[in-house]
Amino acid sequence: MGGFFGAVTTTNAIYDVFFGTDYHSHLGTYRGGMAAYDEVYGMQRKIHNIQNSPFRTKFENIFSEMKGRSAIGCISDTDPQPLLIRSKLGTYAICIIGIINNAEALIDKYLNDCGGHFDAMSGGGINRTELVAALINQKNSFSEGIKFAQSVIDGSASILILRDGGSLVVARDRLGRTPVLVGKSENGYCVTFEDFAYKKLGYEDERELGPGEILEISVDGITQLAEAGKEMRLCSFLWTYYGYPTSNYEGVNVETMRYRNGEIMAQNDIENGKKPDIDYVGGVPDSGTPHAIGYCNRSGLPFARPFIKYTPTWPRSFMPANQTDRNKVAKMKQVPVHDLIKDKKLLFVDDSIVRGTQMRETVEFLYAHGAKEVHIRSACPPIMYGCKYLNFSRATSDMELIARSTIKELEGEEGFKYIDEYSDGATERGKKLRDAICKKLHFSSLEFQTLDGVIKSIGIEPCKLCTYCWNGRE
Repeated sequence: MGGFFGAVTTTNAIYDVFFGTDYHSHLGTYRGGMAAYDEVYGMQRKIHNIQNSPFRTKFENIFSEMKGRSAIGCISDTDPQPLLIRSKLGTYAICIIGIINNAEALIDKYLNDCGGHFDAMSGGGINRTELVAALINQKNSFSEGIKFAQSVIDGSASILILRDGGSLVVARDRLGRTPVLVGKSENGYCVTFEDFAYKKLGYEDERELGPGEILEISVDGITQLAEAGKEMRLCSFLWTYYGYPTSNYEGVNVETMRYRNGEIMAQNDIENGKKPDIDYVGGVPDSGTPHAIGYCNRSGLPFARPFIKYTPTWPRSFMPANQTDRNKVAKMKQVPVHDLIKDKKLLFVDDSIVRGTQMRETVEFLYAHGAKEVHIRSACPPIMYGCKYLNFSRATSDMELIARSTIKELEGEEGFKYIDEYSDGATERGKKLRDAICKKLHFSSLEFQTLDGVIKSIGIEPCKLCTYCWNGRE
């Protein structure tokens, strides 16, 4: 995943971009970067590793290191960015949000057709942001180049560019899989992934880009370089998990969506006779909590926090590089409230179940502290396909997904023909999937939100939402 923030102002833009970028820290843990343009110093750029230290700490000296009335910043979960590029389109800084599945094919074609070269990273890999810049530079303008790059990329790419001269060029992904918004203040404009980031900095809503729309922004105003397309596939999982609670996408707030989602799950349990006899409902912190509150609001069951996530020194469970260490850190962060666990029957709502490893350890932790029963509800349907547009699941293979691997255990590869049935808890295959996962992860019961339930809780036309990870439909 990742996020970016840019500003062009009549004053120093470094302050706004520093804090605006930092407000995207929930979207990535690999690299943070900033670039600025100043009439005297020209283009400047800083990139830091943020795997074991947050963006704010690594960039705390940026106010003395960088100057400019225009700047961009990026939190990246993939390659280091922004990059500084010099080409026939001029000198510029660029960062992207997205994923390029056909990167190797595009690299080979570029090298063969253009005879150019790339700066190779360790192991021979190519920075995907540099690849996007190379594609853009094949055309005679930024708008032509961005449209060309997005047309040949298999995946997604929202793009933010800081031009030599200080203007910003911003493009939302061709199908709008990620949001891009513009804010306005008395001093200028900003561009962001998360709208709350600019509202905290004194900007007001100006507009949200449409799919494939391209704008150039200066302190004097906004120029549309390419109109928005009619087709949209905005990621549904942004509301379920990745989005910050205060964020709004296409006018729909993340926190309120999660309340509605929990209410719908509770209603489903009530209607299907699956509302368990329990003492407390809790959310797997943090993103599971609002879903759990919604579940309580509808079911009438009491809400509690039987364990608390200790975050002062370990704010993110996925900071370590490998999965084993991430799981250990996640376990270290769970601090029990014994009076709310011992001899209690509990129901926990989590945003999703991907591999199931951390969930199994959480349930074992609860039983170790005396829980009688642990029931689980997932705020989204079974994840059947690894994301190929934003890579949120981090799965290198679909078989890492617990729903997929369980289907194979039950029925072999033949079972993949019946994924829709396995997703549906009302079918025999769906019941077998849930029973098998319960046995594997030691749940007392398991239910998933339905796809219709997720879509209803978002409240946007289904044709405008990407649900690929759940049903494989693009």
